[in-house]
Amino acid sequence: FQAEDGIRDCLLSRGLGDVYKRQMLSTIVPFIILIVVVVFIHEYGHYYFAKKYGVGVTDFSIGFGKEIFGWNDKSGTRWKICLIPLGGYVKFFGDRNVFSQSDQDELIKKYNEEDRKKLFVLKPIYQRSLIVAAGPIANFILAAVIFLFIYMFAGKDFTPAIIDDVQVESPAADAGLKKNDIVLEIDNNEVKSILDVSKFITMSTSDVIDFKVKRIDDEILFKVKPKLIDSTDNLGNKTKKRIVGIQLSPLNDQINHVKLGPAKALYYSLYEVYFVSISSLKYLGSMIYGSGDTTQLGGPIRIAKITGQVAEFGVIPFLSIMAYISISLGLINLFPIPLLDGGHLMFYGIEKILGRPLSQKTQEGFFRIGMFLLLSLMFFATFNDLKDLGLF
Repeated sequence: FQAEDGIRDCLLSRGLGDVYKRQMLSTIVPFIILIVVVVFIHEYGHYYFAKKYGVGVTDFSIGFGKEIFGWNDKSGTRWKICLIPLGGYVKFFGDRNVFSQSDQDELIKKYNEEDRKKLFVLKPIYQRSLIVAAGPIANFILAAVIFLFIYMFAGKDFTPAIIDDVQVESPAADAGLKKNDIVLEIDNNEVKSILDVSKFITMSTSDVIDFKVKRIDDEILFKVKPKLIDSTDNLGNKTKKRIVGIQLSPLNDQINHVKLGPAKALYYSLYEVYFVSISSLKYLGSMIYGSGDTTQLGGPIRIAKITGQVAEFGVIPFLSIMAYISISLGLINLFPIPLLDGGHLMFYGIEKILGRPLSQKTQEGFFRIGMFLLLSLMFFATFNDLKDLGLF
């Protein structure tokens, strides 16, 4: 019996190990695919405009650390995949890193006239600015293209949202919402789909949410103060949820899912990029002012977890989460923090105003501040990720 128990325990352990490996693969593989695509598009934006303006590019890297494999193209650029797939960079000819410092007279003297034409630091401010801004812009374009593809080939929901039930003593009941009200707008955002209602409520950062509804032939505006409760999302992740206490149903119980033509699909894809960007900025602003929920700020661990969960539902949900991550990456990189693209754009703006770049010492001081801010943000996000996993 002891031998049988030992064999049974061994088989059980091996079975659990196989399950764990499959779970890890189902999380890591989609996450790596997502990050590689999003980072490649971002860096290719820098690369494209660098080549357009004659800047030499020595390295195009996906990931950091030790090179796993790579190749050289005809222009001498080293394309490579590195060990840590949490970012990437484009390195310009003559630069110590991705973007030049201001005081590089000694560096310039090292090159002949032909090679100087390839130096990033000698390009006009507008060209340097476009090269830097092209990375985040490429991320917004990627998101718009993904939404365009989804709306054209999978379709977009246009099912009107009708309130089927209002919970007793809920925020919605206290505000005066009633059954059979048709939701038209939330916080001045037009509700074109039943799916928009939960999205607009979740993305709202104000203490009171404006609901415009159609009741019989009248349009009425209600102010609803939502409750914040501990909940779980559809994937089983713990979250803070804003609720108002309404249950929705399709108007006349009919689902209206439509495949759009190119023009309409482009309009709605651009609007989605705009809406997500503005809502994200409002949410970050609310966290800075202390009213936002900082526990929802996550890092690579949470992104990997959610990406793996979403990927199990198919290609369309996976592409959707890729679009949202791409928007986030583009938006964050535009923040005026040294080490980010927005920080370099800030330096170029100052250079344009002063007529000269900031000194090497001043820029290095800003870079130290930027490094501190980014490390603090990474630490805080990682702490939230580990807390979400139940390790704290």
